[in-house]
Amino acid sequence: MKIVVTGALGHIGSRLIREIPAALPGAHVVMLDDLSTQRYCSLFDLPVQGSYSFHEADVLTEDLAPLFAGASAVVHLAAITNAAGSFQNPEAVEQVNYRGTERVARGCIEAGVPLILLSTTSVYGTQADVVDEDCTAEALQPQSPYAGSKLRAERLVERLGREEGLSFVTLRFGTIFGISPGMRFHTAINKFCWQAVMGQPITVWRTALNQYRPYLDVVDGVEALLFVIKKELYDRRVYNVVTVNTSVAAITEIIRSYVPGISIAYVDTRIMNQLSYHVSGRRFLEAGFSCKGDLERGIRDTIARLQQATAAATPQEAA
Repeated sequence: MKIVVTGALGHIGSRLIREIPAALPGAHVVMLDDLSTQRYCSLFDLPVQGSYSFHEADVLTEDLAPLFAGASAVVHLAAITNAAGSFQNPEAVEQVNYRGTERVARGCIEAGVPLILLSTTSVYGTQADVVDEDCTAEALQPQSPYAGSKLRAERLVERLGREEGLSFVTLRFGTIFGISPGMRFHTAINKFCWQAVMGQPITVWRTALNQYRPYLDVVDGVEALLFVIKKELYDRRVYNVVTVNTSVAAITEIIRSYVPGISIAYVDTRIMNQLSYHVSGRRFLEAGFSCKGDLERGIRDTIARLQQATAAATPQEAA
C-alpha cells in the first residue's frame, strides 16, 4: 500500500505520517511539502518501522500524477490555514487552497487514485443552533478568505466527481488542537495555551467569549483520515469531524486550572461571524467512526509540552 500526504509536515500531517506504519503495516508513505513554513523538524525521528520518501514539492507547480501513481489514497492537507491572517493575503490563499486543490484532484484523476480532501467547519455561517452537512445554501456563509477558498475547493471536487469520475471524500474538520511535531499556534486553543504559558494575556475576539464553535483533537483528526483509508470511504460525500462544540469561556477556564492567574484581552477581528452554533458530526459517527479525543487532555498536554520547553530554555538564556 502507498499513501501520499500533501502538506505532510504540518500540524495534522506530521502526526499522521507517524501513525500510518502502526495503523497500516507495510504501507509506504510519500510525503509532499513545500517547506514554506520551514517545519524541517517534522521529518526528525520518524518511526523506524515506517517506509518513507520525502519530496520537497509545491502542489501549484509539481507534476503530481507520477507521484500519485499506484497510491491507495492521496490525503490532501497542503493549505494556507490561518483564517484571520487570510485577509492580508487573499490571493495567495485562493491560489494554494483552490488552485492547489484543483491540481491535486486532477493528478488523482490522471493517476486513478482516490482523494481525501480536508476542508473546514469554518465554511458554516448560520443562525441555526445545530448545523450539519445537509444544511441550506444560506447556512454556508464563509467569513474569511480562507473559509471561502475551502468551500470553493469542495465544490470544485464535487464537480470533478460528477463530470470526470474523481473518487473522493471531503472531511470538514473542526478547529484543530493538541500536540504534534509540526504543530503551530495560530488557532484558538493552541494560541491560548501559548499565551498563557508565556505570561501573555489571552487574546479573545470581542464577541466570542460565550459563543460555541466546533473543535477537533488532532488525535481524532488523524484517526478520521486513517478510518477513511481503511474503510475506502470514497463515497463523494461531505463529513463533519468534530470532537467537541464548546465556548472560549469554557476553554479558558480549563487553561486557568493549569496556569492560574491568566488574563484575557479582548480584540477586534475582521471575521464578521458573530454567531454561536454547534456543528453536528453525527453522519461520520453513523459511518462507524468513534471519537477518542478529549479537550482537557489536549490542553493539558499542550501546556505541559510548552512548560517543559520553557523550563529547559531558562538556564541557557541565563548563561
